[in-house]
Amino acid sequence: MQDEPTLKFHGGMFMSLIPVVIYALVCATLFIYFKAFNMEALAAGGLVALLIGGLACTSYQKFWEAAINGISSIPSVSVIVILLMVGMFSALVKLCGLSNGFVWLANYTGIHGSLFVAFTFVATCIVSTATGPSLGTMFIAFPIFYSAGLALGANPMMMAGSIVSGGIFGDNLAPISDTTIASSSTQQFNDGHPADVGGVVASRIKYSLVAGIITTIIFAAFGGVGQTYHGSALSGTASPVTLIMLIPVVIMLIVSHRTKNIYAGILTGLVLGTATGLLFHLFKFKDVFANHPSSNEVTGFLVTGIDDMLPTVALVIAVFGMVGVLTQAGMLDYIADRILKSKLGRTARGTEIISMIGISLITAIFGGVTSAAILTAGPIINKIGHARHIHPYRRDNLLDGTANGIASIIPFMSVFVFIGAALTKLSPMVVAAGCIYPMVLFLTFLFAVISGWGRRMENDTKVK
Repeated sequence: MQDEPTLKFHGGMFMSLIPVVIYALVCATLFIYFKAFNMEALAAGGLVALLIGGLACTSYQKFWEAAINGISSIPSVSVIVILLMVGMFSALVKLCGLSNGFVWLANYTGIHGSLFVAFTFVATCIVSTATGPSLGTMFIAFPIFYSAGLALGANPMMMAGSIVSGGIFGDNLAPISDTTIASSSTQQFNDGHPADVGGVVASRIKYSLVAGIITTIIFAAFGGVGQTYHGSALSGTASPVTLIMLIPVVIMLIVSHRTKNIYAGILTGLVLGTATGLLFHLFKFKDVFANHPSSNEVTGFLVTGIDDMLPTVALVIAVFGMVGVLTQAGMLDYIADRILKSKLGRTARGTEIISMIGISLITAIFGGVTSAAILTAGPIINKIGHARHIHPYRRDNLLDGTANGIASIIPFMSVFVFIGAALTKLSPMVVAAGCIYPMVLFLTFLFAVISGWGRRMENDTKVK
């Protein structure tokens, strides 16, 4: 640990938290007052928070050197590079209209009521695991599934909750999710290498599947309570052909897991996905990469994918800048030391309990922006988890699972809930009440922490 902080602040070390406080206020203002979500605005808020927060430092120059050190760190650069590559694959899957294939499947099987809610949850889980970003999945799934579900006898609260839950499922599990990438980059092995995404996802599956199965059962049992079936409402134009895109998605997941290299997985997914889409006429070659003759503008999913990820990359830069400042100010070491010296922090179980509490608080304060919360809490979890010899995979799973738990769907403070409310005209309280998966996921990890299920140590040192 750092012996002497290299960054000094007027009023003491706690003044280094000013950028974090300002960013939290930006989140609250956007979500509560303006009732809007905009990744560019969040990124701008983070950078402005750094500009203002630096005034509290005794040296504005050293403040920005610390911020740049955080931004240029290996975890930061790794997240940025992977996110840009992931953006291309995500845009490819979206272009093929995978969701429409599930609409056809539901129509073909004739399911309705509670079963349709459960089906929507499972379908959205698959789409979000294939495309990564949960918010993008929600914007895709709500127009396709929500209105049809109401006509087929689904409860509005449960229907909205199933789509939000499905999006969060992929956010938690997908190897191309920004939260998976962010959490794995912040948890390091003893040799300093960050946790590999493939290994992280393989170790996380058991938690996600347990929570997912329980959630599916709940939706299947209560998803249609109090509603009436009004006949078939699913689009007859939906085609099963788009389901073929599940093949490159699955192969990408397998390659990422087997090689423990997300880059190899993305390359495989891009090549196979492009070939599959062209072969089955899901898109044309000009949709891959082309020049628009009227404006000399380059188009195609490769460019779109990069463009879609730039706001998230900007947010990552801002958050890692804050982490760099907190690190050199000694704030992260201070928090980690206080936790480790506490009564709970003396054991692996107690450390995990404190971790869940801290992650939940940060996620709630950041308005459910899970990627920012994970990047902020990650370095602290890495320090205290490493001190108690908790394996990086375990720390990673706890970090991502807790952030995507109950704290991500708090009414009036959650981006997921606000988007669900905006797309359905339901109140935030109603939407939040239907988000079963985050609740079950939190309880699953709480059980894992208390019982020790899945706890793995990095070496042979025995810890209670």
